[in-house]
Amino acid sequence: MKLGRVASWFLTGFGVWSLIIWPRFLTAIWQDDRSWDNGPTSFFLVHLALVLVSIAAGLAIGVIGWRSLRALRRMNA
Repeated sequence: MKLGRVASWFLTGFGVWSLIIWPRFLTAIWQDDRSWDNGPTSFFLVHLALVLVSIAAGLAIGVIGWRSLRALRRMNA
């Protein structure tokens, strides 16, 4: 399967966006009063899992987009 230039840039941008947004969200959750009660609460653990999965998915999607962009550049060179 080949991706076009627009799709490749979209996937790459999505990956970068995920790596910027989700750590900031984790910082906000970390500082939330509902996150700690003599240790992490289920509120914190659920959001931590959400952040970790989203970062992993965003990274994978970004890598796909980046590799596609590199392949497109090689084809056009």
